[in-house]
Amino acid sequence: MTTATTAPAGRLTPSPRALAGGGLNALRRHPLLLVLALMVLVFQLTTGSFLDPGNLRGIATDAATLAIVAVPLALLVISGYLDLSVGSTLALGGLVAGWLAGQQHQSPAVAVLGALAVGAAVGAVNGILCCYFGLSAFIVTLGMLTAVRGLAQQLFPLPLSSFGSGFAWLGGSRIAGIDAPVFIAALVLVAGALFLALAPSGRHVFAIGVNREAAYLSGINIRRTPYALFVVTGVAAALAGAIKASVLDSVVAGTSGAGFELTVLTAVLLGGVALTGGSGSILGVLLGVLFLGCLQNGLTLLSVPTFWQQMAQGTALVAGAALAYFGPRLTR
Repeated sequence: MTTATTAPAGRLTPSPRALAGGGLNALRRHPLLLVLALMVLVFQLTTGSFLDPGNLRGIATDAATLAIVAVPLALLVISGYLDLSVGSTLALGGLVAGWLAGQQHQSPAVAVLGALAVGAAVGAVNGILCCYFGLSAFIVTLGMLTAVRGLAQQLFPLPLSSFGSGFAWLGGSRIAGIDAPVFIAALVLVAGALFLALAPSGRHVFAIGVNREAAYLSGINIRRTPYALFVVTGVAAALAGAIKASVLDSVVAGTSGAGFELTVLTAVLLGGVALTGGSGSILGVLLGVLFLGCLQNGLTLLSVPTFWQQMAQGTALVAGAALAYFGPRLTR
């Protein structure tokens, strides 16, 4: 006869030392977490209103469009590529959506689909030139940044506004009690995390970023996956543009999305994604997005002049590059 034995209770409950070790490992993997917590504490102590529910809701809403683009861009950077045209694509997507909803009186669904189609086209051009023709992603997307912005100004020389109450739903409604932009951003974050964790193509992203030749010899299609990521990044940027147009009820070709490419790249680098490719995580990207959202909101609450805010964002970009370089070494 055999008797069932139960494991000691101490084995079922993690010891304080194990919990402390897990916390240290989390900080080594994501050092930005500690910096974010300290920054939130400082802003709360100095403003007294930073952690108010209304302010936190504003931070989440403002950061939503950044997160929507940061996730696919992070995947693209992990695979060894880059897209600097997302700011101009955001502007063109917002303009197309606003034009269809306001001037052409199309339904919100048609307006959004039109924007997504434009974003997919920009991403496809980037992907073909970079992945199939082997041109430098930095040079191609930098050129597309200017070209797409010029196209937007040529097609829509005047500001667009008054898109109708139906289109305003995209940026002003609530889904399951959550603001629509935040809900969409959450879906994108979850989809990105599941893609990296479960999809074979997610593992291919890392393999291509680490060593493209070795990935090719392993039978991985080193062109198709990055090309798809270029298209998805363009679609995400256009969607973010449509959301911004819905929230603001106006779009200006010359200024909409200006500098957005540097902001989203800063979030990606702050999140620990290596600019050289091969490493990164969606959780890190989320931390990077939250860091920038909290930083901008806190400085605004403190009435910090705009030029100081720009200096802070530039410093954050340098810090992000440093984290991307030293972060992997901290985990060894």
